[in-house]
Amino acid sequence: MTTFRFSLITPSYKPDFERCQLLCRSIEKFAQTAINHYIVVDRQDLALFRQLQGAQTHIVTKEEIVPWWIKRLPRVNAWLNFRGLPIRGWILQQIIKLAMAETITDEVLVFIDSDVFFIRPFNLEDIFIQDDKVRLFRIAQRSPFPEYEKTAIELLGIPAIPSNKYIGQIVSWKRDNVLKLHRHIEAVSGKHWIAAVASHWHLSEYVLYGAFVDYILQEQAGHYYDEGAYCLGYWKDVPLSKPQLEEFCQRIQPEHIAVMVSAKAGMTPDDYATSIEEAAYVTNS
Repeated sequence: MTTFRFSLITPSYKPDFERCQLLCRSIEKFAQTAINHYIVVDRQDLALFRQLQGAQTHIVTKEEIVPWWIKRLPRVNAWLNFRGLPIRGWILQQIIKLAMAETITDEVLVFIDSDVFFIRPFNLEDIFIQDDKVRLFRIAQRSPFPEYEKTAIELLGIPAIPSNKYIGQIVSWKRDNVLKLHRHIEAVSGKHWIAAVASHWHLSEYVLYGAFVDYILQEQAGHYYDEGAYCLGYWKDVPLSKPQLEEFCQRIQPEHIAVMVSAKAGMTPDDYATSIEEAAYVTNS
């Protein structure tokens, strides 16, 4: 039986600091095994986020991860790219996730946004490993994003692919597969993989990795598929009222180990954390 080491990876920024702080507290409270947690922020936010640094919580900057030919532009959410067009902040964040495999050595990368927090004890080995294979979230024939699939097809050099959904909360990848993905993109494009990825305006890192696993690596990927939702999320663009929060809490199920409340809900962590934790406690009993 293989023993896997896990790294949680959380991109964040100053407006989400309190949410990220709640996430860190929940990991410390509920994680049943040792986990390295990497929080990736802009250099300008480093001093603020260093408050969260600990024995297993590491704060790294985007500037440390990207190559020298990508530089942040002042006062805008974009990056100068000396090998192509400027890179929007949203695309850069996805490049950062793909690049983390070159920064860390743990075998399994688990991506979790800073607006998520854990609500009950969890063991990543139990959740993400079956028969020495790593969980890959996938719902067959459910993708609503054809533009992301088109980008994956071009970067991977493959024909049209079935429409699968790989986008979710708490997504796990294998580090060695990500490194293989880098090399494959470079072989197809003839460019550094970051330059190739950055040349696209519509990108999903989850769709790109999922398509690579499904149509290039296949049985050699070391993944098993799972449609389970371990995180209950509030995604709506409208503020969350107190009655709506109560209704949301009633939707928490025993299989949910975490909850995501978007900043668009118009609530601070102090507004919702206690209610959600109490509801989770009820589902435990």
